[in-house]
Amino acid sequence: MSKIGIFYGSSGGNTKHVAKNIAKKLGVGDGDVHDVAKAGASDLTQYDALLFGSSTWGLGDLQDDWGDFIQTVDNADLSGKKVALFGCGDSQSYPDTFCNAVGTIYHAVKDKAAVVGFTETDGYSFDESEAVADGRFVGLIIDEDNESNLTDERIDRWVAQLKKALEV
Repeated sequence: MSKIGIFYGSSGGNTKHVAKNIAKKLGVGDGDVHDVAKAGASDLTQYDALLFGSSTWGLGDLQDDWGDFIQTVDNADLSGKKVALFGCGDSQSYPDTFCNAVGTIYHAVKDKAAVVGFTETDGYSFDESEAVADGRFVGLIIDEDNESNLTDERIDRWVAQLKKALEV
């Protein structure tokens, strides 16, 4: 059974809410859910599996606290770890950069760890996203601004997928 750590950056609260919801459904305790504004490299080493979440701001930017934490992740030894990604974005206001922050994190970890939790793009309305690789999202993508009615269903499907991939 994998020990899971969840690391999120949230400015408006949506990504924090999603992180807490995922934690509850995976049985991850509050002490293993970390705001990246307060997390460091030593926090990453204690887990077999890491879930990284960020909202996307501006024209595809990482959430502010991830600006510094991405360097921590980039410098960390993630060999032997599994990583899953999640994030929030606004597909109607930013259809050309929808959830790009998740793609930025993906590019930082894809050669350092086994990335799991890819999801289908079906059912989403957007034009472009750095969070798409090989025709699929590189993780769980949530649009709380326009599709909040789909959030719980999307999280449930993803958590079921992660339970198999992470052997929870």
